[in-house]
Amino acid sequence: MSETAESRLVTTRTHGRYLLRRSLDPPTLLVVGFHGYRENAARHLAELERIPGADRWELVAIDALHAFYAGSTGEVIRGWMTRELREESIADNVSYVRTILDAVRRELGWELPLAFVGFSQGASMAWRTSILAGHGTGSVVALAGDIPPELDRLEAPFPQRVLLAHGDGDEWYNPAKRGEDEALLARHAVSPEILVFQGGHEWTGEARVGIGRFLSGAG
Repeated sequence: MSETAESRLVTTRTHGRYLLRRSLDPPTLLVVGFHGYRENAARHLAELERIPGADRWELVAIDALHAFYAGSTGEVIRGWMTRELREESIADNVSYVRTILDAVRRELGWELPLAFVGFSQGASMAWRTSILAGHGTGSVVALAGDIPPELDRLEAPFPQRVLLAHGDGDEWYNPAKRGEDEALLARHAVSPEILVFQGGHEWTGEARVGIGRFLSGAG
C-alpha cells in the first residue's frame, strides 16, 4: 500500500446462509455447527448427520460470510476470518450468528437445549457463539480447534459442558495446544471432557461416536 494512502473502515450490509435439518422424531437437542476453513455448511451438515444420535436432533449448519472458489472444481467454499480487520470480523460474525439463532429458536421453540459444534477454524466460532451470542452457553464440542485467546479476558460465563476432541496425529491441534486450552478453561472453573482418537486433522468414525456419546447427555 502507498505510504500516503489512508486505510478507512466502512460498515455495509451483507447476506449469509444457514442450513436447517429438522428431526423426524421429537427433538432432544438443537445442534449449531460451524465448518472449518475451505469448507462450507453443506459439508459440515453432512458430518453432523453422521454422528450417532443425530436423527433426534435439530441440526443447523452455518455458512461463513467470506466465500471463494475451490480451485478448478468451482465449489464455493468459505472461511470465517483472517488476521485483517480481525476485531471487526469477530463482531460481524457474532452478530450474524445471533441473528440466525434468534430466527431458528423462534421457529423451533426456546426450550430445546443448545449445543455448539465447531471443526478446526469453526471451533473458535463455537466458543464465541456460546459465550457472546446471548443465547446461553449451552454445550460446546471443539473438534481440532482451539479457544480464541481473547475470550480468556472476559468476565462472561463459560460453558460448563465441554468436549475437546482431536486426532492423535493432528499436527495443528496437538496435546500442547490442548493443554493451553485446558489451562484457560481451568481459570474459568471448567473441567472439559477429552477425546483423543486415531487420526489427524479430520472427522473420523471414532470421533463421531465420542461426540455422539457426549451430546447424548446434553439434552
